[in-house]
Amino acid sequence: MTTLSPGRRELEAAGITGAALRASYARCRLINAEHGKTFFLSTLLLPPAKRPYVHALYGFARHVDDLVDDLSPTLRTEQRATRLHDWSTDFLADLEWGQTSDPVSRAVLDTVRRWEIPTSYFADFLDAMRMDLTVSSYPTYADLERYMWGSAAVIGLELLPILGRADENVRWDVLESHAIDLGMAFQLTNFIRDVAEDLRRGRVYLPEDSLHRFGVDRDRLARGRVDESIRNLLAWEIERARGLYTRAAPGIELVHPTSRDCLRTAHSLYAGILDEIERVDYDVFSHRVSVRITRRAATGLTGLRRSWSARRGDRATPTG
Repeated sequence: MTTLSPGRRELEAAGITGAALRASYARCRLINAEHGKTFFLSTLLLPPAKRPYVHALYGFARHVDDLVDDLSPTLRTEQRATRLHDWSTDFLADLEWGQTSDPVSRAVLDTVRRWEIPTSYFADFLDAMRMDLTVSSYPTYADLERYMWGSAAVIGLELLPILGRADENVRWDVLESHAIDLGMAFQLTNFIRDVAEDLRRGRVYLPEDSLHRFGVDRDRLARGRVDESIRNLLAWEIERARGLYTRAAPGIELVHPTSRDCLRTAHSLYAGILDEIERVDYDVFSHRVSVRITRRAATGLTGLRRSWSARRGDRATPTG
């Protein structure tokens, strides 16, 4: 009996055929595995038939992000802008046409078609990525929210058709509201953790009015030393992020039972980054804060047991 690799089992379960299309999905899965970490772990808690489509959406987002954030010393901002413009133009044209030769986009277009995902979400994401080439700060949280709509909220909305509803009585607009909050919670968590990394790219994603509230400016952040003002600033933004996680949490019970543990795990591990930032006394400068491996393993195993149980229950549910 031939044993299939995890990626091939997922493709078989999803009914994805054709060598070029399968290769595209496999490439997106590899991108997710190499760069997603927490997101990839959470994706593995979905039924195998759903995973390739989540890999495709992550692969798209990561590929575009890499085009923007390529810090090669020989690559000027104008060149990155041209490269992003050309790729985005081709992608949106391919999205409208329904065909592409791009090895990442092929899986994305197939995912969009199968799940009837609105194409406007991808245009909004690309608009946000273009902002990263010209916008280096955000005066208010409302300004940052407009950026996060395209960079994070729409990704949550793209995933909803794949995750599915618990039942037909769940209002779609309510589910969308929770998805938006969760996407923004993830994004704001990254902004808090990645202050030093973003500074090296010339950007500050914490709102300027928050910095001013606590007497912090860009130069003070660039010194990379944690003082009381920076602690207070980060504590303020951490509480804002936790508010988003709290608002998002009820939405987990509204998705299909076989998708809940994916969201529970992602919710727990991303929120856990905030706990770790507090544990290291808000030092987001000396190293990239991450959830400890013991917590990741415990959360993942718990989610795995629950997801297996949910899948068994789903198979046992009468469909007639």
